[in-house]
Amino acid sequence: MGHSTIYPTGATLYNPEKAWGGYTVYQAGEEGVVLIDMNGKEVHLWKGLLGFPAKIFPGGYVLGSTGRRDPKFGIQDNVDLVQVDWNGNIVWKYNSYEHIEDPGYEPLWYARQHHDFQREGNPVGYYAPGLAPKTQGGKTLILAHKNVSNPQISDKPLLDDAIIEVDWEGNVLWEWLPNEHFEELGFDEAARNVLYRDPNTRSFGHLGGGVGDWLHINSASYVGPNRFYEAGDERFNPDNIIWDAREANIIAITDRQSGKIVWKLGPDYSSPEAKHIGTIIGQHHAHIIPQGLPGEGNLLVFDNGGWAGYGLPNPASPYGLKHAIRDHSRVLEIDPLTLEIVWQYTSAEAGFSVPTDSYKFYSPYISSAQRLPNGNTLITEGSNGRLFEVTAEHELVWEYISPYKDGRNTNMVYRSYRVPYQWVPQLEKPEEVAIEAIDVSVYRVPGAAAKGSDSVVSVETTLPFVEGAACVATSDEGKQGS
Repeated sequence: MGHSTIYPTGATLYNPEKAWGGYTVYQAGEEGVVLIDMNGKEVHLWKGLLGFPAKIFPGGYVLGSTGRRDPKFGIQDNVDLVQVDWNGNIVWKYNSYEHIEDPGYEPLWYARQHHDFQREGNPVGYYAPGLAPKTQGGKTLILAHKNVSNPQISDKPLLDDAIIEVDWEGNVLWEWLPNEHFEELGFDEAARNVLYRDPNTRSFGHLGGGVGDWLHINSASYVGPNRFYEAGDERFNPDNIIWDAREANIIAITDRQSGKIVWKLGPDYSSPEAKHIGTIIGQHHAHIIPQGLPGEGNLLVFDNGGWAGYGLPNPASPYGLKHAIRDHSRVLEIDPLTLEIVWQYTSAEAGFSVPTDSYKFYSPYISSAQRLPNGNTLITEGSNGRLFEVTAEHELVWEYISPYKDGRNTNMVYRSYRVPYQWVPQLEKPEEVAIEAIDVSVYRVPGAAAKGSDSVVSVETTLPFVEGAACVATSDEGKQGS
């Protein structure tokens, strides 16, 4: 599928009457963590800070990391997790999960943090009325890495996704390792066979044959207060942890007290209860919408598509590794009790022809979705650095394209967050100026000719031209004239 080599960056559309105004934070390539207003103005930069993800807390504090382990020795291991004030001063740090001695480097304590973290006071790390994260104390939930061996899963070394909770002083209060709950994950025999042979092996210099990034959990958050627990369903205890595993197509809730998995969606989506959803593939940022926001209690997830999962071989996956494949993304809001799809954003809702143009909403990795107080949803279509906001009726009301590229020559954005202006008291509320959508059918770059022909002749026709069947069936085929 072709893409233009010329496209705008920065804010490209903004409807102040329908969008939820605030500041948006994201990782700007290798530049650092940047904060922008609704017109795309960069109002603050924490240069050099690594956001995986970057989060803004009340008072203008930002959380991220100050360094990452050499990829020859580990995948996505951040040295620490730090809370930084407006002036760049570190006011809190956690880096004591594991002491590591990599060849050629001084021995160093690591947090091995990756992909997610939460601070006590707010279950998911984004704004919700009455659920402000603590900034001067409190516990922190951290997604970290731990190297393990488990012959029940594979005879290869495994990279496990530890979920830990630490206090303000850095003491580990709680730890959960998914490899210890393998039987609860629901892999069938075919998936187990594939996992044993190749647990998504990633190669690093000192590990010989590499290490199996078998689950690749990319989000972990508290369930938070919700209607299901208030009605007596203990699975949705606010202190329980909801997480998702990109490589296994699994979303699950872990009970904090027992450590058992008490709710799960995937890896098998063929059951009568889940079949209508279709397979969720390579998903990111699965979480429960916090209390006080429209859709509270529902599961919100960016269903990437792409390639993930373990199972029977097929033409696209001859060995059964990454056997589920789809070339477009979805954002799904699901009632976790009934598994009903309450709301969704797909290529169809975006107004594209399906399936021919489904790829136009597609990020095969990273990405996120945040529910906003007015019912809108902020979506990070991460692989191409596109952040945008849509209404419940799927109207696009804000769009921004990151102009920052990384060492891989991509402008990818792992995740973005919108926070209210009052969370950043260092700045005055900016003036909000509408950005009208460009009519791309007539817009031209300087020097290009305008639309339309200088010379026109008419040709006698036999029948009027009516758009009909394309080379592939579209989603609305057969509905015309019915």
